[in-house]
Amino acid sequence: MQHLHRSIGVVAAAFFAATLGIVQGAPADKWEVALTNTSGLTPHGVQASSVTHNGKSAVRLVEVPGTQAEGYALVQGPVLKDGTIEVDVAGRPGQGAAETARGFVGIAFRIKPDSSAFECFYLRPTNGRADDQLRRNHSTQYISFPDFPWEKLRKETPGVYESYVDLVTGEWTHVKIEFRDRRGALYVNRAPQPALIVNDLKLEPAAGGIGLFIGTGTEGFFRNLVVTSSGT
Repeated sequence: MQHLHRSIGVVAAAFFAATLGIVQGAPADKWEVALTNTSGLTPHGVQASSVTHNGKSAVRLVEVPGTQAEGYALVQGPVLKDGTIEVDVAGRPGQGAAETARGFVGIAFRIKPDSSAFECFYLRPTNGRADDQLRRNHSTQYISFPDFPWEKLRKETPGVYESYVDLVTGEWTHVKIEFRDRRGALYVNRAPQPALIVNDLKLEPAAGGIGLFIGTGTEGFFRNLVVTSSGT
């Protein structure tokens, strides 16, 4: 299966290089995607557009009007079981969003081919500098769709799947996700130590897709995606 996954990576990388901005000559198990346009993205419950945010070319995601579920844009090409994902993100509550909106923005991974399940780490940018410690403690979050939403995890295991990290609403933030087998870790702004560690990822480990994720009531921005497979 190792050779099969790498062969798929070679074909996908070659096919989508022109539209996605994948760096030519990169290893077969590494994808570097500029995200300066929406080519090669498959929206699920979101609308995607090409914009300039804080002086940087990026992809903007917002909810499809009337959609209540959290959504993502699938990045065509990368499929991996274990590896590392890095991307620059910015998030803020969208126009007309509810008062409880936090600008949820992050990365979905191990997305099943039928979109029925995925793992996800995301940020709540408006919580990072809130004048309330409990709210600050909810600045980062892990979820597993569909069986482990944040509400269930917070109720049953408070504080285990979320943590504090300094964030500024709407500002570019570098995030890195490392995952292997059942363990995942989220790093923010190139910190040497993770902001959030999960030792029991909920889905059975399997190769899956990568998605740019936003939560309800969010306007999210993404640029400079780098996906590296561990080779498994």
